[in-house]
Amino acid sequence: MNNKLRIIGGDWRSRQLSFVDAPGLRPTPARVRETLFNWLQYEIVGKQCLDLYAGSGALGFEAASRGAKSVVQVESNAQACRSLKDNAVALSAQQISVVQSDVLRYLEGAATAFDVVFLDPPFGQNLVVQTCRQLEAYGWLAKQAKIYVETERHFDWSCGASMPENWRQLKSKSAGEVGYHLFERG
Repeated sequence: MNNKLRIIGGDWRSRQLSFVDAPGLRPTPARVRETLFNWLQYEIVGKQCLDLYAGSGALGFEAASRGAKSVVQVESNAQACRSLKDNAVALSAQQISVVQSDVLRYLEGAATAFDVVFLDPPFGQNLVVQTCRQLEAYGWLAKQAKIYVETERHFDWSCGASMPENWRQLKSKSAGEVGYHLFERG
């Protein structure tokens, strides 16, 4: 494994993590993570976080480093899950648990309400809106949960069904080919 990322803040600041090279896996760039966690600076400590399509684990590890009470990382790729588990062990990150599962199937299971959700699905597979609707419909969100959504820069928000009506967009930016958005459940 020669793919590396660096945690940018919190207890594990500057720690480097390795991740596998897998199709569709693209870690959230450091400058995007920095902006995101500035947006969420008062929303992470002591909170329960869900990292869907976890991939490299950049968002979940960053949240744990910054004081999240618990982080559940859900990823379907077996190699990526092994890498996530290895990184959690290397950091002694007892607040992180890794679940190997298809995200949409996972969201059909028994729900726990999370305070913060990170949603960074593979691009070009039309998973964003469906995943958001399942989060809302199946009880995965606490009152006023914050939901981070990473998309292609020119994502077509009209594809398929619309986003949940009780969500409002708080922030939205783009960097390179990535669009990133923060929603709040109303």
